[in-house]
Amino acid sequence: MAQGNAASALAGAGKFTELRQRLLFVLGALIVYRIGCYVPVPGVNPDAMLAMMQSQGGIVDMFNMFSGGALHRFSIFALNVMPYISASIVMQLGVHIFPSLKALQKEGESGRRKITQYSRIGAVLLAVVQGGSIAVALQNQLAPGGMPVVYSPGLGFVLTAVVALTAGTIFLMWLGEQVTERGVGNGVSLIIFAGIVAGLPGAVLTTLEAFQTGTLNAISLIIIVLVVFGFTFFVVFVERGQRRITVNYARRQGGRSAYMNQTSFLPLKLNMSGVIPPIFASSILAFPATLAMWSGQNGATTWLQRITQALAPGEPLHMIVFAAMIIGFAFFYTALVFNSQETAENLKKSGALIPGIRPGKATADYVDGVLTRLTAAGSLYLVAVCLLPEVMRTQLGTSFYFGGTSLLIVVVVVMDFIAQVQAHLMSHQYESLLKKANLKGGSRGGLSRG
Repeated sequence: MAQGNAASALAGAGKFTELRQRLLFVLGALIVYRIGCYVPVPGVNPDAMLAMMQSQGGIVDMFNMFSGGALHRFSIFALNVMPYISASIVMQLGVHIFPSLKALQKEGESGRRKITQYSRIGAVLLAVVQGGSIAVALQNQLAPGGMPVVYSPGLGFVLTAVVALTAGTIFLMWLGEQVTERGVGNGVSLIIFAGIVAGLPGAVLTTLEAFQTGTLNAISLIIIVLVVFGFTFFVVFVERGQRRITVNYARRQGGRSAYMNQTSFLPLKLNMSGVIPPIFASSILAFPATLAMWSGQNGATTWLQRITQALAPGEPLHMIVFAAMIIGFAFFYTALVFNSQETAENLKKSGALIPGIRPGKATADYVDGVLTRLTAAGSLYLVAVCLLPEVMRTQLGTSFYFGGTSLLIVVVVVMDFIAQVQAHLMSHQYESLLKKANLKGGSRGGLSRG
């Protein structure tokens, strides 16, 4: 009895020791990431850069939020892991479009490694292009006070900036993979999560200062708090929601015994496309604003300025186009990642059927109809969440971006992190039970032999 209690205590201690080590590794990696966000690219005047970025506002604030403030400081992590995210999304789309990549994915672990390697190469190329474009555009930029942003413009600065920004992105890619392997959760997602959460204390302080100075009245502050908590609960509720389609497996004969029909279900999420539609829509809408931002002081064309003003956050045209793009991309991406015909074929091969629906094409049509209705509701949910920041900024006077892609990322990452922590605890619990069973079995065997 004493031996059993000692073994149980040792198993529990080992369980929490390993999990504690993994959590400490995640914490250390995120601390390294936050320190890097304050290391500036050589050759840039940090005060002038900060003043210029703060004067831009709008889309720049949103990009700065994802980088954890690194864009405003123009640090070596200014690009964050966004090139890697973009390359991964492109490769994911390519797998469903190009047969060669789809065949590569079906090869198993080796194929997935090759696709991951292609994503890394694409991320490096994107980082070089984005870093070079930003460096070239910054050379002629002036802060509102007339200070030059770059101390010594020229080829030397451009090369230095490209190397620094690309190296920062590659380091964050490596850091994210290390967190995934040696920590808990997805490393790349946790890095983005840390960048978003890092701006929350400053946003809260700014809101409280606005209330103290009288810029924000008490009613607006109460409404903001209620909206923040209410929408967070709403997003968690929807992201956990599923439409379960009942699936019955046919009766099977196994020797002399007959197995009864087994009932399972096919889970379909309400938001099958995740955060991909808002990311795509934001990237496309940000393109004119980005061009105007980098060429504004050099005499941008009139039509570009008009397009930028019409598509500025908070404008009616921006909301309409943004909503339409989210709905379109939601249907497009869901159709790519979920094949109703393939699902119906797999159910038919496994001897499963949906009650009242014939196997084959009828099953595919039924699943496709359910998925279409779910996607329609899910796209409207994404529109409501993504337009929330603009409504809060224009109507309630908030000084930060809450909602949209950032809220979805935070909720999804936290849910995934908690699920993986629980999975680690559960796996060690099963291991301790197996060890305990082996100890008891060994002790019984020893007594019988004696």
